[in-house]
Amino acid sequence: MDQQTINAGKTKAIWAYATILGTIIVIFMNRESHNPFTRFHLRQAFGIFILFYLVGIPVSSFDNWLISGPFFLFFFVLWAYGFVNALQGVARPIPLLGVAFQRWFSFIE
Repeated sequence: MDQQTINAGKTKAIWAYATILGTIIVIFMNRESHNPFTRFHLRQAFGIFILFYLVGIPVSSFDNWLISGPFFLFFFVLWAYGFVNALQGVARPIPLLGVAFQRWFSFIE
């Protein structure tokens, strides 16, 4: 990706990490411009949020801070990694599942 493409999609990429609602809004906003940098970070953020909710349902049944604490810390680190990459203008996948998120959520244009 060239620097002009990154600069054009940087704001939307940052907003994609705001909340799941922010991600959904940016998905619709990016349909007009089809910016590849924004699309990359949309897939990363969408994957983080979906995985958070899917794993969070069984974790919440334990009602124990020794289980829920590391869960929240793990997802905060993933979220922060993606967010900082968007701020810096870097398209680097998050550890563990970032490459898979790009494949799984290829419907996000």
